[in-house]
Amino acid sequence: MRDQKAGMTLELNLVNLTFGLSNKGMVSVTGDKSTGFIDPTKEDFARFREMDRPGPVHMLNLLKFRDQAAYDDGTIATGFEAYQNYARESGPIFKRLGGRQVWAGRPELTLIGPQTEAWDLAFIAEYPSKDAFVAMLRDPDYRKAVRHRQAAVADSRLIRMQPGAPGAHFGEMTFEVSEK
Repeated sequence: MRDQKAGMTLELNLVNLTFGLSNKGMVSVTGDKSTGFIDPTKEDFARFREMDRPGPVHMLNLLKFRDQAAYDDGTIATGFEAYQNYARESGPIFKRLGGRQVWAGRPELTLIGPQTEAWDLAFIAEYPSKDAFVAMLRDPDYRKAVRHRQAAVADSRLIRMQPGAPGAHFGEMTFEVSEK
C-alpha cells in the first residue's frame, strides 16, 4: 500500500491497530483542526472484556493519520511514519499472540455516511479470542509501542466483529452460534 503524501510503503502484514486506555476516548488533535477518537474509554474496554464468546474476534480498524505526528518528546515524523514505527514494534507481539491481518484496503470515498470522515487506512485484524486482544494491550512491550500509534492517529474507529461466512446469495451470512 502506498502513502501518496509521504511517498512510502506501509507493510500491513503484521499491523494491528489498538492502543492505550483513556478516560474520555475523544482527544483534541494538537496542530490539526479536528478532534478524533484515539483510545477506548475505560467503560468501553470493560464492555469489550465482558463480551465473552468462544472463537476468534475480528477488529475493523479505520485510521486517519495526522499530517505531523504529535509525540510528547518532540520527535519529528509524519503521522504515517509514526504509524510505521507502531507497526514495526507491535507486529511481533500481535503475531506471537496469534493475530493475523485478514483484509486491508485504502478507503477512496464514503458513499453513505459523513463526508467529514475520511480514512487513510482500513483493515481487519483477527485475534484467536478476546483474551488474546486483551493480552496484547497488557503486554509491556506493546505499551511502549502504543506511543507511536497515539502520536500518529488523528482519528480512528475500532469495531469488534464476530466473524461470519458469506452465504450463497447476496446478503446471506452464517455465524457460529455459541451456547451459554
